[in-house]
Amino acid sequence: MAASDELRSLTRAFTGLGVDEKALISTLGKWHPEQRQSFRKGSRDFFREDERQFERWDDRHILQLRHEFLRLKDAIVLCTMHPWERDSRLLKEALYKGPQYHVLVEIACTRSSDDLLGARKAYHSLFNHSVEEDVAFHLHTPHKKLLVALLSSYRYEGPKVNDEIAKIEAKAISEAIKAGGSSSPLENDDVIRILSTRNKVHLKAVYKHYKEITGNYLDQDCDDSHLILKETVQCLCAPETYFAKILEASLRYNVDELTKEAVSRVIVSRADEDMKQIREEFNRQFGVDLGKKIEDVANGNYRDFLLTLVARSD
Repeated sequence: MAASDELRSLTRAFTGLGVDEKALISTLGKWHPEQRQSFRKGSRDFFREDERQFERWDDRHILQLRHEFLRLKDAIVLCTMHPWERDSRLLKEALYKGPQYHVLVEIACTRSSDDLLGARKAYHSLFNHSVEEDVAFHLHTPHKKLLVALLSSYRYEGPKVNDEIAKIEAKAISEAIKAGGSSSPLENDDVIRILSTRNKVHLKAVYKHYKEITGNYLDQDCDDSHLILKETVQCLCAPETYFAKILEASLRYNVDELTKEAVSRVIVSRADEDMKQIREEFNRQFGVDLGKKIEDVANGNYRDFLLTLVARSD
């Protein structure tokens, strides 16, 4: 391989999601000190000239590489965990990294009633208190009331729907959103009750009637000030839309570390659930196959592990 090709290969191994360990070993293992120096001098994205006249790693990139080397390990740990433990740990991290409201919504609204209950039990065992208690104590925003209700939910999962009640509840939600001003739908008791107690088949009927009443889909009427409401509706009524959006954002170049973490979380947790529907929606929204996007952005064994999980839906 020509020197210029080796430089490109090594740079590619350091960028994207994960690290291409095979490329690192094959290139660095045979380089002489002069070649490594040439790489440092020619890679200003990674190195900078120190005042004492040597090329030093940029501290930000050292931290980034540490994250990328650990990415495969973290994905494998998530994959081998019991789903209840996995979700309870994700909930705990979501509270202390940000907090990440959308992860709380995601777990509360896309898991079955039994799996959400199991995650709450695991949270008790691991952290000696409840996730609802942690949310109520740590969050001081209009989101708190809705999040506590969603995480406390144990929904009926049968097929029965009362269409007349669904129409009434669609109208109640539309009026809460239309009210605007100081009256936030995130604090409206009827909105919280409907979203946190109704089964998902019923909520899809509410979603349909909302469109008939207003001419818009419910998540379309939720602007950035009501982002948690928008994500709650999508997770309950169209989870493939939500997950496709989250994956697309996390598979971009140069996004922050918290955003990147969604790749492992979503693919590991949905591989045995609804990955086929997520792939179809990803293709529909963004015009590219999810597997192809992962191949373009991710590296090495991490990329191969993700592709193996995604391929289960074939």
